[in-house]
Amino acid sequence: MGQLDGKVAFITGAGRGQGRSHAVLLAEHGADVIAVDIGADIPTVPYPMATPDDLAETARLVEQQGRRCVTAIADVRDIGALAKALDHGIAELGGVDIVLANAGVLHSDRTEQTLEQAAARWADAVGVMLTGVFNTLKVAQRPLVEQGRGGSIVITGSTAGLKGMTDGSGGMSGYTAAKHGVVGLAKGWAKLLGQHDIRVNVVHPTAVDTFMINNPQSPMVDSSNFAQITRVLPVDRLQPADVSAAILWLVSDAAFAVTGVALPLDAGMSL
Repeated sequence: MGQLDGKVAFITGAGRGQGRSHAVLLAEHGADVIAVDIGADIPTVPYPMATPDDLAETARLVEQQGRRCVTAIADVRDIGALAKALDHGIAELGGVDIVLANAGVLHSDRTEQTLEQAAARWADAVGVMLTGVFNTLKVAQRPLVEQGRGGSIVITGSTAGLKGMTDGSGGMSGYTAAKHGVVGLAKGWAKLLGQHDIRVNVVHPTAVDTFMINNPQSPMVDSSNFAQITRVLPVDRLQPADVSAAILWLVSDAAFAVTGVALPLDAGMSL
């Protein structure tokens, strides 16, 4: 028997990268999955977003674990579309127990030239990673509470949410602001939902080996940039599975008393 048998996980940004890894690992441990992704590009983001085919591949991998997967194309900035996706998944799978607010983008901003471009990239970064997290929490709140069976929410943060990390550009400033902002959301919602046995936490990874940093536009594609990042432990990049393992613990019964925590997975970088 799996430690998540009978549970349903709602995951945003599930088309590839960390979101896909989380979906597959939770399915391996018994969870059914509602997998959501935007399925379209964001004009200000300098690399392609996950496609509908990517999301279908996530579903295939979940089903390969013997679990069910319901997919939906939805932009986390659109609370109506997100609510529709969750409601459809709940109708198909019988509820929701785990919520992973994972969707994210990273602007390199190396081509940013005008104030209008800076403002647009700021708006999209904050829109996806702060407003999108609020929207995810908000649409999940009612079903989680009304079911009366508790639950666990984990938000994907970043080391940038623990330190001041920006180059002054719109996208990177928005990224850092959003990742700081979700810590406040998590702590507030942990207090709000604790009476219903619903826990809310944040994970803060250092750089994770996904397309977000392994694309031609990313400054992180140059390994010498990693050498400039001070870490206490001899760790370069994390793999998506490393973050998934931490999330598995946070959503499991083993972490029954853990809520409102900002958990660094950063090899000591935030020290």
